Amino acid sequence: MTASLQRICVFAGSSVGSRRVYVEAAEQLGRTLAQQNIGLVYGGGGVGLMGRMADAALAAGGQVIGVIPEALQQREVGHRNLTELHVVASMHQRKELMASYADAFVVLPGGLGTLEETFEVWTWAQLGFHRKPIGLLDAGGYWQPMIAMIDHMIDQGFVNSRHREFVCIESQVPELLEALRAWQPVEQPRVIRSGET
Repeated sequence: MTASLQRICVFAGSSVGSRRVYVEAAEQLGRTLAQQNIGLVYGGGGVGLMGRMADAALAAGGQVIGVIPEALQQREVGHRNLTELHVVASMHQRKELMASYADAFVVLPGGLGTLEETFEVWTWAQLGFHRKPIGLLDAGGYWQPMIAMIDHMIDQGFVNSRHREFVCIESQVPELLEALRAWQPVEQPRVIRSGET
């Protein structure tokens, strides 16, 4: 059974990074979502990988919904040509609204903000607050150090191995989207016991 993906929330860097492969991945993701008639939900920025992804989706005729805090909009980093742009009061409201629109999450390379968004939706899944797939687009092997850290946390007894299954990891856009469609929710224990956090 495959999941229907009407909209995907994407977390991505507000910089383009140091390697061309990151930009190529962002642009390919934007184009592919548009071509597959999947709406893009993202942080509303016009800069960095976020902006490149949104531009590619729009150029391919896709629906792009941005959600940006008022403080960032006032600094003129918001994209000006989106299908919809929602201006909210806080970062918390931004993440909540983005998540409410989405059937799945995809993470492109990014910095601290991208990590924070990723671990928040991953934690929400662990706590049973949502049952939506999360995908890491491992462009150029960017996420390998973080994946190694998660495996270390599992090995040391701080993360349950089942919680790693919330996340699909692929290096190419088509394979990642297929993995998200095929993903099945991981059953959770009713009580989280010591050693099962």
